[in-house]
Amino acid sequence: MEKQSEEGSLDSLTSSQDHQNWIAAQDFLRTKLITDDCFTWKLNTPAGPSEQGALEVLRYVGGVDISFSKDEPSMACGTLVVLDFPNLQVVYEDFSLVAVHVPYVPGFLAFREAPVLLELLEKMKRCNNPFYPQLLLVDGNGILHPRGFGLACHLGVVADLPTIGIGKNLHHVDGLNQSRVRQLLEAEENHAKDFITLVGGSGQIWGAAMRSTQGSIKPIFISIGHRISLRTAITIAQMTCKYRVPEPIRQADIRSRDYIRKLQTNAKTM
Repeated sequence: MEKQSEEGSLDSLTSSQDHQNWIAAQDFLRTKLITDDCFTWKLNTPAGPSEQGALEVLRYVGGVDISFSKDEPSMACGTLVVLDFPNLQVVYEDFSLVAVHVPYVPGFLAFREAPVLLELLEKMKRCNNPFYPQLLLVDGNGILHPRGFGLACHLGVVADLPTIGIGKNLHHVDGLNQSRVRQLLEAEENHAKDFITLVGGSGQIWGAAMRSTQGSIKPIFISIGHRISLRTAITIAQMTCKYRVPEPIRQADIRSRDYIRKLQTNAKTM
């Protein structure tokens, strides 16, 4: 019993140290965050944002997601897809099957998932792959986050890549919560709008809640990741949605789940 108590205390101490290290890392990376349009491409539309001085047209939009095995919870499949824009056809995909031992801690998802996804991006860069994304959509939040620095921000800053956070669920920050956002979406003045801006009790703009499809009662939550403005992030989310979730993320999710499912099926038949 004494040994178990000592081990438990050691685990607790390690977790506390990890937590402090994560906070320090987030604080450092946040100093590098850019929340305005800072890229060299333009949207190929007459009204596209940031066209002046742009050097190229946006052609390749990436999406990332991670799926975990139901049979082995530590086994994960990180997936990176790149879609041709604006046609939204997959032109590149890659997977990384890894064992993830970092626990999920609310507010620190990046320390569990970012290393897997960053390695997939780095692999493309090392190979000088022509489909390397000019922009990345992330299945996770950007600045709409308890510490103002979610997975999309983390990936964007470390990879030095414009990123957009797409959340399926709302972080409760600065007085924003599900019931309050639902009230705003259902308000008469907002009923016909595709999206509403999420303004917290402090007056800070955290992101936007967007109805991806007509009549949708489940919004997605868009926020700045890195090197992109909220206005541009919303425009791109609208242009990449065929269904509720933008297509780059939807394709990454579908393919990572399929990959895990096939591995599990093969393992059972062996």
